[in-house]
Amino acid sequence: MNKNNSGENTELTNLPNIGKEIKKQLNAVGINTPEDLLATGSREAWLKIRAIDASACYNRLCGLEGAIQGIRWHYLDDNLKKELKSFYEANR
Repeated sequence: MNKNNSGENTELTNLPNIGKEIKKQLNAVGINTPEDLLATGSREAWLKIRAIDASACYNRLCGLEGAIQGIRWHYLDDNLKKELKSFYEANR
């Protein structure tokens, strides 16, 4: 059941909400593994992406948080979504 890269779950795209484009952006800011993303946190990762892509939106921030939690971002807790929205508004 090995994927192409022999690392079972070490690929960012194995996380929910992380497609090829966001993976490229994460790699560009030095986040290369799910462990890197966890250590960095969604907010800091989003700020790094925002520095290289001015179009980084609220949904991307939520997507990063969902990836860390292992869920689709739509299922994030409503209070957490409000916190993320406040963070986004303060940093866009």
